[in-house]
Amino acid sequence: MKRGTMGRATQQAAADAPWQPGRERWAMLAVLCASLLLVALDATILNVALPSLIDDLQPSAIEQLWIIDIYGLVLGGLLVTTGAVSDRYGRKRLFLGGIVIFGLASVVAATASSTWQLIGGRVLLGVGGAMVMPSTLSLIRNIFTNARERARAIGIWAAVAGAGAALGPLIGGVLVEEYGWAAAFWLNVPVVIATFVAGLWLLPEFKDAGHAPLDVPSALLSVVGVVGLAWGIKHIAKGSPGVVDIVVLAVGVLVLVVFARRQLGLPDPLLDVRLFRNRAFTAAALVILMAMLAIGAALFLMSLWLQYVHGYSPSQAGLRTLPAALAVLSGSLLAPVLMDRLGVRALMTLGLGGVVAGFLVLALSPEPTSYGYVAVVLVLLGLGDGLAITTASSVLVSAVPAARAGQAGAVSETSYELGVGLGVALLGSIHGAVYADHMVGQPAQARESIGGAFELAQGGGGQILEVARIAFDDALTTTAFVSAGIVAVVTVLVAWLVPRGFTATAGH
Repeated sequence: MKRGTMGRATQQAAADAPWQPGRERWAMLAVLCASLLLVALDATILNVALPSLIDDLQPSAIEQLWIIDIYGLVLGGLLVTTGAVSDRYGRKRLFLGGIVIFGLASVVAATASSTWQLIGGRVLLGVGGAMVMPSTLSLIRNIFTNARERARAIGIWAAVAGAGAALGPLIGGVLVEEYGWAAAFWLNVPVVIATFVAGLWLLPEFKDAGHAPLDVPSALLSVVGVVGLAWGIKHIAKGSPGVVDIVVLAVGVLVLVVFARRQLGLPDPLLDVRLFRNRAFTAAALVILMAMLAIGAALFLMSLWLQYVHGYSPSQAGLRTLPAALAVLSGSLLAPVLMDRLGVRALMTLGLGGVVAGFLVLALSPEPTSYGYVAVVLVLLGLGDGLAITTASSVLVSAVPAARAGQAGAVSETSYELGVGLGVALLGSIHGAVYADHMVGQPAQARESIGGAFELAQGGGGQILEVARIAFDDALTTTAFVSAGIVAVVTVLVAWLVPRGFTATAGH
């Protein structure tokens, strides 16, 4: 297939012809991974920039919540719709459109002089990210027609996604310390320009002319349902839920039920919910959810532990989370090789088993916990995540025909986003509750968070900070035990769901 500079008629004819893989497929993968890296970085990069941002823009508590949450809510809510759009109207077209929106949104956010301009930029970033993420995985499904080679490509894709999220705190810390919080957004612009030009030149177009037009009611139901579910789970998991939180969760669940029933009655559904009758497909979505829940919560808590318990700067703390990024990279690249030898069921359970082992090492480490133990924990979690997510993504992609690859991308990325959000909310809330129990008798500000204790210590309350550090360590131990238990239960469930001898090849 010729490149993106061909005439429109020739381009359309090429798009209708069967895809013939060539050497340039690896260059195409590099373009897709560069865009994915940006989206993954933006999921975590703002965490370390938040203190600097608060000092500058002075957002209220509710506005801070919107700044952090709105990106994931918009991104997660649109994934099912954008996956269906890519199948119908072209994956390259959606990918390039998403890249452009992501770049423009980065400029809006970087130049924000008010909180609401920043929130608007984050909304647009979520829209662009939702267009890019399922497009990358669905394009891989079409570009790599050989199942074994496709597994290797997905391994690289998963390595970039996992490493990007893990590198967010490090890159964000360096940029914020040197140039201020806006640099976290300006970073995107040159990469966006280079990726757009390379994608326009290299990427082929894929779409299925046999699809029915997009069902708009289904699209609206999917957005409302996923956003309501994500919002409700995150806010209820944080403790002391209000009536609004419970109502939003209930509405989200109800809307998703209506969505699923509507899909069953459509000849060409937005998302073929019958795919979840495939036990391996369901297990794969669950594995991605659980793996991201674990690594998302661990990186969040470890970042606080490094900065407040050990007093590292944001960049120093980010540097000490590098073992997780390197381990995710290693696990993701190893997975395609091990999948042939061990099989899907063994590798997904092995990956989740590594996550369980990581949490147990943290739970059983002597207190006060030293960084040596934490580094081992990060390696185990990263390796486990890399193995599990790469294998699960291969299963999801192989379970659908190439013409509907956008659906697999949507399920994979929705599980990814919900997992990160749920991990921080649920496990972060458990840690916060245990920490508060250990801080009984201390000032209210110190009981709320170790960050509050740190602020009090700046005014001369050094003893309070020491008590808070011990309480944080104790809470980390309890949270690690709970986390190990949750992941262990899911590991057993996954082993039961996936048939013996199942392989991630097209046709399952």
